[in-house]
Amino acid sequence: MQLENLSYALTQIIHNFGAVAVVGGAFFALKAKPDQLQLKKCVAWLVLIAWGAQAASGVIFGGVSFYFYGEFPDLHAVAIGALVIKVLCAVFGFVLAALYLRGAAQWSEKGRHRAWHALTGLGATALTAAAFLRWFS
Repeated sequence: MQLENLSYALTQIIHNFGAVAVVGGAFFALKAKPDQLQLKKCVAWLVLIAWGAQAASGVIFGGVSFYFYGEFPDLHAVAIGALVIKVLCAVFGFVLAALYLRGAAQWSEKGRHRAWHALTGLGATALTAAAFLRWFS
């Protein structure tokens, strides 16, 4: 087994489970009953950690390429655009999940619901951009 392929595969596993947690967790919380605040707080922790895993594994992908090839992947314009979208989604998703954890108890139910809508949209957008990144790189 080649160490390069193993490194990419293990990183991809982290990245895939992070994507599942980001999208699935946010969608689950969006559909949960409004009064399940403690459950939603637990899900917010999951989503926050998952966004962190998405960002970290994305950086690791670049690091693996640099380590084994001495350069970062050669990305076409579409792939660069997709990568920018993914990074922005990760930043906004991480920040929004952190803000939710810090202060959602004082937010209106409508505000909390909007946050879960936004987190679901950010996750779906990042997942969509991932397909373009993969096939245009």
